[in-house]
Amino acid sequence: MKIRTKLLITFLTITVVPITLIYIAIIGLNRYQEKTFSETYGLAEEVNLTSGASIRVFSHLTESIQREIDRELQKNPEIFLDLEYLADLNQRLAEKYSFLLILKNNELIFAEPPGGLLDFGGEISGYVGSHTPEGWGNYLDHKTEHLIKQREFTFADGDTGKICLITNVVDMLPEVRNMVFEMFVTSALILFITGAILTVWVYKSILSPIGRLQEAAMQIRDGNLDFTIESEDDDEIGQLCQNFEEMRIRLKESTEEKIQYDKENKELISNISHDLKTPITAIKGYVEGIMDGVASSPEKLNKYIRTIYNKANDMDRLIDELTFYSKIDTNKIPYDFSKINVANYFKDCIDEVGLELEARGVELGYFNYVDEDVLVIADAEQMKRVINNIIGNSLKYMDKKHGIINIRILDVGDFVQIEIEDNGKGIGAKELPYIFDRFYRTDSSRNSSKGGSGIGLSIVRKIVEDHGGKIWATSKETIGTEIHFILRKINT
Repeated sequence: MKIRTKLLITFLTITVVPITLIYIAIIGLNRYQEKTFSETYGLAEEVNLTSGASIRVFSHLTESIQREIDRELQKNPEIFLDLEYLADLNQRLAEKYSFLLILKNNELIFAEPPGGLLDFGGEISGYVGSHTPEGWGNYLDHKTEHLIKQREFTFADGDTGKICLITNVVDMLPEVRNMVFEMFVTSALILFITGAILTVWVYKSILSPIGRLQEAAMQIRDGNLDFTIESEDDDEIGQLCQNFEEMRIRLKESTEEKIQYDKENKELISNISHDLKTPITAIKGYVEGIMDGVASSPEKLNKYIRTIYNKANDMDRLIDELTFYSKIDTNKIPYDFSKINVANYFKDCIDEVGLELEARGVELGYFNYVDEDVLVIADAEQMKRVINNIIGNSLKYMDKKHGIINIRILDVGDFVQIEIEDNGKGIGAKELPYIFDRFYRTDSSRNSSKGGSGIGLSIVRKIVEDHGGKIWATSKETIGTEIHFILRKINT
């Protein structure tokens, strides 16, 4: 859910939901209090406590006593001279926030209001002239906010009587006060609960992810990348968390690559130091021998010079490999792709390396199984580097007195497959998957007489893959190794 949608829901929740709930609560409380009010005061019908018609509400309070007075007036009006009865009637009116006044010939004969007539403060004589012989008249004293209900009747001796029921409409009834209090408490609870739910929701959906991001940023600042940022939401913050997690993963990979790169560079420097020291030491020794006159005969001098020349060539090859490695590391290998006839190209390569192998006493076998017109797109110079590096690696680990290297060119559908096989000491199954990794050497001893920077086969793999091909190896210990790589043919 998008944050924009969450904000809209939050706004509606803050405004519409509390108003709706408060309205429902008020309606429910009002109905409950109206029912309670009617039952408490014995009203025949329910009253509306929130209608604002307080006079009608208080008028309902004394209706039951009005009906009792009407019955007594029909049977025995003289009972309203009975002080005991009037006191009982007045007591019941007091429970309804009212009191009783009896007048005879406009003279007050009974008045026991709570607190006396001073609380009322009205002039009874002001209402004497208004009479309703057959019913009750309702009047409101606006000065004191008392409701006056009166009825006239005639005593047995012919005197005129008046009954007044006076209700104090200023004092609120407990039920009304309770209802208002309950409405206030309910409204406050609704607002509090709604706010609490919204706060928890916003915290979980917005603030909590932001907190996790802040903690993650501090972890990265401190150099710790071994953690995970989890986000279940798909909103903007959730996507930000996902992007942050991807950034963390890339940073970790970059850091690990840098650590590995630094390690490889240190290893490369160590290899260079070792591999340069060996031929330099040999050259230095032979030069000292010449200077000291050890090479006394022309044959011995020629041997020393040839050895120096070969060691210099080894150093040149090593420096060339290192220079090419630096280009690999920056992806700046200078390729010059062109169409190459496979048969002619590999025949020329065999003629070139054959002389060196013959000088070393290694038998070279060449087998071409492709047609004369098969073409590939390749860089001739870099492909020659591939062949030389593979053959050079085979010679380095050749442990047989009679060495053999076979080169086969095969047609495998859309590809040309080149196989270079030797009868050297072979490679163990555990080491075989790593021989194309940079700086990997099956003989890891720094005192190894084999030398080499450990980047020859990694250069081979890089060149072959840049040609769109693939390279792999098979080997059996003590029997020999085969290097296979393929190049895509040009469809003519």
